[in-house]
Amino acid sequence: MIHIRSLLVSVLFLFSFSVLSIAQNNSFDSTVIFHPKSALKLVSRQFSFTEGPAVDKKGNIYFTDQPNNKIWKYTNTGHLEVFKEDAGRSNGMYFDSENKLITCADEHNELWQIDRHGNVKVLLKDFKGIKFNGPNDVWTDRSRGIYFTDPYYQRDYWVRKQPDMEKQRVYYLCYGADSAKIATDDVKQPNGIVGTPDGKVLYIADFGQGKTFKYSIAADGSLFDRQVFANMASDGMTIDDKGNVYLTGKGVTVFNSSGHQIAHISVPEKWTANVCFGGKRKDLLFITASEGIYIRKMAVKGVE
Repeated sequence: MIHIRSLLVSVLFLFSFSVLSIAQNNSFDSTVIFHPKSALKLVSRQFSFTEGPAVDKKGNIYFTDQPNNKIWKYTNTGHLEVFKEDAGRSNGMYFDSENKLITCADEHNELWQIDRHGNVKVLLKDFKGIKFNGPNDVWTDRSRGIYFTDPYYQRDYWVRKQPDMEKQRVYYLCYGADSAKIATDDVKQPNGIVGTPDGKVLYIADFGQGKTFKYSIAADGSLFDRQVFANMASDGMTIDDKGNVYLTGKGVTVFNSSGHQIAHISVPEKWTANVCFGGKRKDLLFITASEGIYIRKMAVKGVE
C-alpha cells in the first residue's frame, strides 16, 4: 500500500503540475477583447446567405448575399443599402490599398476589382487557360498583391458538374500582372484566408484537412515554413490589432497569435460564414451568418 500511495501521489503531483503549466501557458482573460457593455446584436435577417464582409477606409462594410447575387453596404452610421446588383455571385471580398473592392466572383470563376461606382474590372478568368475551380476568399497585401483560395464547391448556377483542374490551390496575383502564380498546393480544400498587416504571415484554412495553417511570406510573395495554427478549418477569418485570429463556422472562435483558443462567440444561425472589423473606429465586429448579419462592439480593433 505504501508503494501504491507513493505512486498515486507522484502521479497526482505530475498531473497537477502539467495542468498548472498548461493553464499558465494558455492564461488569457478573454474579456479584454470584448467591450464590457456590448453583446451580440442582430442587424437584419432579410438575406438568403451572407458572406464576404470587407471594410473600406472609412469603416463602411460591404458584404454579399450570394444566392440573390447582390453586394450590400452597411455604412459606418448603421445604414443598410444595396451597393451592386449582378455581383457575379461574389463570395469572399477584400479592399485593396486603392480602396477598390477585390471580389471572388464565382459565377464564371473570376477575380474582380470593383471601384466605388460599381464598375467592374476582371483581373483573372483562368489559370494558364484552365478555368478556376471557384475563387472563394481573398486577401491583399501592402504591395497590392492578391492571395486567393480556389476550392471546388459545386454551384447550382453552373453548367459544369466537375472541376476543370485537378488540384485545389491558393494563388497569388502580383500587382499589375495578367496571370497568377501558385502560392501553395499543399492544401486539399482551401477556404478562409487572411494575412498580418506587416505582410509577414498568411493564415489559410483547409477544410480538406480540418485545420488552419500558418505560413511565412517571402519578399516575392511565395510561402514557406507551413505550421499548423489551429485544429479547425474556417470559412472566413479576420485579425485584430493584438494579433488574435477569428475563425468561423459554428459561431466565431478566437485564437491568439500562438494558436491558443481564447474565446468563442455563439451565433444563433445554422452557419457563420465570415467576419471582419468595421465602423468608424474599426472596433465593430461584423459577422455574416446564414440569413443574418450581426455586430458586436469590441475592445480591440481591426487592421488593414
